[in-house]
Amino acid sequence: MYTPIEKANILMEALPYIQMFHGKTIVIKYGGNAMINDDLKKAVMNDVILMKLVGMNPVLVHGGGPEISQLLKRLDIKSCFVNGLRVTDEATMEIVEMVLVGKVNKGIVAQINQYGGKAVGLSGKDGQLIVARKQFAITADAHGNEIEEDIGLVGEVEKLNTDIIDAIVEKGYIPVIAPIGVGVNGESYNINADTVAGDLAVALGAEKLVLLTDVEGIFTDVADKSSIISSLRSDEVDGLIKEGIIAGGMIPKVQCCVKALEGGVKRTHIIDGRIPHSILLEVFTNHGIGTMVEKA
Repeated sequence: MYTPIEKANILMEALPYIQMFHGKTIVIKYGGNAMINDDLKKAVMNDVILMKLVGMNPVLVHGGGPEISQLLKRLDIKSCFVNGLRVTDEATMEIVEMVLVGKVNKGIVAQINQYGGKAVGLSGKDGQLIVARKQFAITADAHGNEIEEDIGLVGEVEKLNTDIIDAIVEKGYIPVIAPIGVGVNGESYNINADTVAGDLAVALGAEKLVLLTDVEGIFTDVADKSSIISSLRSDEVDGLIKEGIIAGGMIPKVQCCVKALEGGVKRTHIIDGRIPHSILLEVFTNHGIGTMVEKA
């Protein structure tokens, strides 16, 4: 147990960060085990509430892939992926929207409210928050030539209307956003949550973008936990991808960070959501955790 003096020192360590980020927007992409484990869920909700109470403006963007896959399996609808993107026909889109907007989003909002915060749930269809266009997957034919593959109602962000978020934040609420976009004809689009978080961070002029993952960060050697890269510059990313150090599902996350930095976000972080209160450790302590990606 900590002594009273040790507890006071911990609080004092947080003080300069509270001052630094007071009134600033921090966009958090919430996903992975932190959405499944009850203790981790509670820790994330309380982290976000504390950030709001000390004067920061957290904006939460969530995924929900595992819950979507579970329901599709129960309904005997096959899940297919191309380059990590879920092939989304009309039947699948109906399930995706129902799970993300009707279940996951409202569940997060209810938890934040339950623990003493104030949250409002949104999808990209509310107030045309996320106007989207169709996205094609880039694959290769038998000769190695790049081709566009139609993967259904998968979208990418075309335009963001952040007025509704600004209004919610101004009234003291925490926005919780499901990554569903709306097309020009009112159709729904399934959008990668990391992409939405990165684009929103740029549009909101966020100080930080934080991506919760199920890994400790980026390693030079995945077999050596001491080889974690605590920080890297955006101009180092392409080289690390070519070397295979940044690989698999980490590639789009790091590229999302680079895009956000190019759009004006000050700092981006990839942190382990399996660690309780990982957000607070990143935002309020001297050393932080995970891998920070910053502009060159």
